[in-house]
Amino acid sequence: MEEILEKVRKELKNNIDEKTQKSSQNFFKEKIKFYGVKVPVVNKISKTLFTLIKTESKSKIFDLCEKLWQSGILEESFVACNWSYRIHKQYEPQDIHIFEKWIDNYVNNWASCDTLCNHTVGQFIEMYPDNISRLKNMASSENRWMRRASAVTLIIPARKGKFLSDILQIADILLLDKDDLVQKGYGWMLKAASEANQQEIFNYVIKNKSVMPRTALRYAIEKMPAELKAEAMKK
Repeated sequence: MEEILEKVRKELKNNIDEKTQKSSQNFFKEKIKFYGVKVPVVNKISKTLFTLIKTESKSKIFDLCEKLWQSGILEESFVACNWSYRIHKQYEPQDIHIFEKWIDNYVNNWASCDTLCNHTVGQFIEMYPDNISRLKNMASSENRWMRRASAVTLIIPARKGKFLSDILQIADILLLDKDDLVQKGYGWMLKAASEANQQEIFNYVIKNKSVMPRTALRYAIEKMPAELKAEAMKK
């Protein structure tokens, strides 16, 4: 197991890009640890090295992911997200506990949060929709990343028109959240849902626009026609 982790770290270090290294911190308000490797290159490394572990058990792959998460380094978290998603056909209902643990204990920036939740956790929820109640619990967490995760997990299902009532319930829980990254997260969820359910999302925004933070509101209406946007933005 250590040998695989060494290979990951060696490849990442060998692919440090000076420009990326200089600019990476600019995308985050919080201090993050990173090598400075371009995301497409990280994805390529993830894909190539996954061939060395693809026959391992799910629990062993999850253990490797956990070790990568524990490093606190951005690119290693991306590799962990990539690997955990690649074995999605093996997901079982109890795996939600592992994903929640990663979010609660290791996620420390929006990029790691969204990469894990859009794919790994979102796919899991589509496979095991009964677990959507856990997202609603996460929406009430004191951890900002758990709250953001409760919304961004549903981005891809929302675009397909799934889980509309649950999306609106999660938006209700997060509606007055003071954290701008949570506001952006649930605004993005509503925007994604508007692709398949424009009228319902518009109605929700109009009903709540007097209290909804402007950040969330702007995200939610981003893909709507100009006349609906104007109506929503009206004081």
